Amino acid sequence: MSATAMDVATLRARREAVVKAHIKAEAVDHDVAAAIATFARPRYDVPALGGVVDGAANVDVLLHGLLAAYPDFWLREVAWHHSDDAVIVECVFGGTQKGEWAGIPPANRPMEVAAAVVFLFEDDALMCERVYFDHATMLRQLGAGG
Repeated sequence: MSATAMDVATLRARREAVVKAHIKAEAVDHDVAAAIATFARPRYDVPALGGVVDGAANVDVLLHGLLAAYPDFWLREVAWHHSDDAVIVECVFGGTQKGEWAGIPPANRPMEVAAAVVFLFEDDALMCERVYFDHATMLRQLGAGG
């Protein structure tokens, strides 16, 4: 393996380790502090929910709100992809809505939705998690949409 290929492989491995730690903290352990600690700059961009949440305090509110609304929140990885500045994880996430989320009153109904999560990096430092999913599918499952 050439030095350049080795460098790319090493960088990918470091990035994957960060993403795996992040997913475990958020979707398995439900440990908000540990999830935030995986970022060099805590930042979520969730277009379906209105855009960017920036900074540790705001990300803390977002994740605590998510886990309060979906105390059984989970994420199943489907495929991983790498780009020059990102790790992309195709996944399915879900949970049972027990609390208000994004203005939707508690439905006590399960939801699961396919998603693409783009973890943006500068070198091996996680800078942003961008989450794409079909909000209409989620709303229908929760009884809040047509």
